[in-house]
Amino acid sequence: TTHASMVAQLRTLPPRQRAAIVLRYYEDLSEAQTAEVMGCSVGTVKAQVARGRALAAHALREGQVHR
Repeated sequence: TTHASMVAQLRTLPPRQRAAIVLRYYEDLSEAQTAEVMGCSVGTVKAQVARGRALAAHALREGQVHR
């Protein structure tokens, strides 16, 4: 997956899911740090990341991501 296609995948996500993924994987924050930045619980961060990853994978499989 190229950088451009990863950015395209991120753009398909709802804002909170996108924020959680960017903070966790691009900014390399821990779940606790991400929760603090987002003003939510660690459980919410885990859920947002999991849902965002699932949506992005689904969009990629279905060809809904424009590269």
